[in-house]
Amino acid sequence: MLLDLLIILAAGLLGGLVCRWLNLPLMLGYLVVGVVISRAAFGWVDGHHKDIHHIAEAGVILLLFTIGLEFSLNEVGKMGRYLLIGGGVQMLLVALPVGALLYLTGRTPQASALLAAAVAFSSTVVVFRILTELGQTGAPHGQRAVGVLLFQDAALVPLLLVIPLLTGGETVGWTDILVLIGSTAGLIVAVIVLRYIVRYVAAPQLAKLRSPELVLLSAVVILGVVTYATVWLELPAALGAFAAGLIFNGNRLTAQVDALILPFRQTFSAIFFVSLGLLLQPGILQTSFVSIGLMLLAVLSIKAAAAIVALRLTALPWRSAVGMGVGLAHLGEFSLVLGLEASKSEVIHDDDYQKLLCVGLLSLILTPFLLRWGLRRIAPVDRLARDAAESSSHDHLPGELPRTALVIGAGLIGRQVTSQLETMGCDVCLVDLSPVNLHPFALQGFHTVAGDARDAHVLRRARVEKAELVVLVVPDDDAALSTLRTLRDLNKTVPVIVRCRYHGNEHPLREAGAAHVISEESRAAQALLKLLSEME
Repeated sequence: MLLDLLIILAAGLLGGLVCRWLNLPLMLGYLVVGVVISRAAFGWVDGHHKDIHHIAEAGVILLLFTIGLEFSLNEVGKMGRYLLIGGGVQMLLVALPVGALLYLTGRTPQASALLAAAVAFSSTVVVFRILTELGQTGAPHGQRAVGVLLFQDAALVPLLLVIPLLTGGETVGWTDILVLIGSTAGLIVAVIVLRYIVRYVAAPQLAKLRSPELVLLSAVVILGVVTYATVWLELPAALGAFAAGLIFNGNRLTAQVDALILPFRQTFSAIFFVSLGLLLQPGILQTSFVSIGLMLLAVLSIKAAAAIVALRLTALPWRSAVGMGVGLAHLGEFSLVLGLEASKSEVIHDDDYQKLLCVGLLSLILTPFLLRWGLRRIAPVDRLARDAAESSSHDHLPGELPRTALVIGAGLIGRQVTSQLETMGCDVCLVDLSPVNLHPFALQGFHTVAGDARDAHVLRRARVEKAELVVLVVPDDDAALSTLRTLRDLNKTVPVIVRCRYHGNEHPLREAGAAHVISEESRAAQALLKLLSEME
């Protein structure tokens, strides 16, 4: 087993190097080398070995854990129409015709539904990487494509839940459905409670210990416990891994956990995709070459048309919708994950799974070329970048000195900022929890408000609706985030400058509407490195 594992890792490394050299997705290299070293080709590794399956499943668990860890609930809310309309329409327009075709060709209703759902997924990793390379993640078509992919990521969860009901071909009764609903509801409640405990109790305590080892160990323990609990509830282990990621999502340790887990995820993901290649039987291309070619053509056509229509419904121009739509006409990693789960549960036959792997492999080979061609030829980059600049709705700092400003937090930094703004001729209002901190400024004639700025009534008393600039300098990052969200409910356009303590909290603050975030951690590191460089 150790020799097999070494061969898989070495082959994965070789395939990854070749794909990086050819500027192709690494996942493609893993799948191809898996086919090469499989029992059906050179025969170096038996992909059906039980231990290899366990390691591959560990790759799926870590992949789903990191997806849950990086899954932004705030981003889902911000995407709104892009996510619900774009993602929902795209998946329906793919799943309905594909499911109908599969059913008409003799598949069972269960197999037709699951295979159609698997075909509807595209690769978040591949699309996001190419958009980043082209600098178009912030463009209108890039944002809408990310919304579609986010919807697909979220849709994997209910699809994984459905698989246990479809096993064995038996008729699904109301008892089975009620048990599934009860198990799912219990899991959701547990995730909400544990997420709250980790964010407000466990994460602060672990941060005080300053031990990466304990942070990693706590993440692994939570991952193991939640995954085991879902298996005990007869739900897919992948669902438990996603839930564990959500539990560790949105706290001060999220970025650290993601960084610590990343090497393990990359290694186990490589093993997973190589093992998928091991399962592929190259002979199926010879015996079913015509049918697989027709399937590939049908999948590309249906998925491209569905994506174009879905993107157009999000108010994207036709030219941009076509350019981006052809880049979504492929099968993604979750197509293979869902297909593998369905195959293990015997919902679909091995022959259908082999064809799904073939079509997925061929479509991934074409994806980088289709996406780059679509964005460069059909919808040129410079015009799309201009559209992005025209439609950008992010807050910017005012170009001239504001007449009225609101400073929240009367600590050392808040007092200095207030004095500086007043010296520059700005009418400043200062807000703080402590009347003692505000007293010296009140004596000098400043408008001061004592109270918790997370309370909308306090911000209204501070005339936040009329402020032209807000400087938020409270000592606690969670309080800053809550204050910023309350502030944005009252004034959606005022530029907000936020000071935060930890670099990992910059992204949530920007997502909540901060125009500029200053991290003490980042600034301290820069100052220290500058000091050390001056000593050389």
